Amino acid sequence: MKTIYVIQHLAFEDLGSLEDVFYQLNFRIRYFEAGIDDLTPAMQHDGLTIILGGPIGVYEEEDYPFLKQETELLKQRLIDNKPTIGICLGAQLIAKALGAKVYAGHQKEIGWSTLQLQSLQDNLLEALNNIPVLHWHGDTFDLPTNAKLLASSDLYPHQAFSVGDAVLALQFHLEVSEAHFERWLIGHTSELRQGHFSIPQLRSDNKRYTPQLEEAAHIILMKYLTKLNLI
Repeated sequence: MKTIYVIQHLAFEDLGSLEDVFYQLNFRIRYFEAGIDDLTPAMQHDGLTIILGGPIGVYEEEDYPFLKQETELLKQRLIDNKPTIGICLGAQLIAKALGAKVYAGHQKEIGWSTLQLQSLQDNLLEALNNIPVLHWHGDTFDLPTNAKLLASSDLYPHQAFSVGDAVLALQFHLEVSEAHFERWLIGHTSELRQGHFSIPQLRSDNKRYTPQLEEAAHIILMKYLTKLNLI
């Protein structure tokens, strides 16, 4: 049985709807907690490693020293071109590991909106055409050298990029699960209230948009895994 290694920065930000897809494909899933567990086995894993989101910034290494090791291990993983998906903070870590600047954005992007997909012959994210996705970030990044831009939003030009077939970085949350979204609303309540975001509206939009997003996420993940001969 193949294993997916997952690096987690926040307990309730897990694989979400993607977890069911992996189980259906007979993968095992092993989680690592950043800042607590040794991330070396996850970063040196020859199969797929997924780096999830979290509320800290990649540049906050003085307060969160584990980020230095995480970035260094990730640099070597990307050099070795091992299958890697980064979501939100995970995407920012990939950008930094590839030498791009990561920094605070001009405003927080929290809520659902559609992406502007790049007109590419084979855009991995084409299943998201006209489907709102969940954004939940305040930081952004420059596009790394040799990266292929896949998608933008109205607020931020760099929402997704790939490097070859193996590396996929997503600023938005492809993995969000309709059933577990209430965890986000509880866990991020301070951020939501400080930014004057409507919790009832976010809850309503979750019920409205997430079923379509889950279907599209399944298609995208299957396409990614097939390209890399992981299934």
